[in-house]
Amino acid sequence: MMDRKDFIKRCGYACIGGLVIPSILQSCSSLNLITKNRVNAEMDGTDLLVPISSFVNGDNKKLYVIAQHPKLNYPVCVYRFSDTEYTALLMACTHQGAELQVFGEKLECPAHGSEFNSKGEVENGPAEENLRSLPTRIESGILKISLAIEDF
Repeated sequence: MMDRKDFIKRCGYACIGGLVIPSILQSCSSLNLITKNRVNAEMDGTDLLVPISSFVNGDNKKLYVIAQHPKLNYPVCVYRFSDTEYTALLMACTHQGAELQVFGEKLECPAHGSEFNSKGEVENGPAEENLRSLPTRIESGILKISLAIEDF
C-alpha cells in the first residue's frame, strides 16, 4: 500500500515528466531541421562558395541554408527568395554578438531574444541594428558570398 507522501511524490514526478519530455522532443526535431540545412562551404579567396543545389531537397526547394567554414567565427544564413535572389546574413546578433538560431523566416538570439527577419532587419530588440548582409552573386551554379570585409 502506498502512503500519501509517496503518492504525492510520484504524482509530482509524473507532472514534471509530462512538462519536460515534450519540450525535449521538440528541441530535437528543430535541431534535426537545423542540421539538415547546414552546408560545409568551401572558400575561394574571399568568397564563400555555396552550390545552388544545396537549396534543393528532392522536389522541394529549401527556404534557407546555413553555410559554415572553419575560417568563419559565425556561420552565414543564406535565404533563397527566387532562382536569382538570395540574401546572405552573418549569424551574429548585433546586440552582443551571440550566434543566432534560425526558425524558418526568422533569426533569433538565444541570449536576449532579439529577432530578425529573412532580410536581416530587426523585428524585436534589444538589438537596434540590422544584421550584416553580405554581397552575393551566382556563377556556374555556385552562389558566391563575398567576405571581403573585415572582422570574420
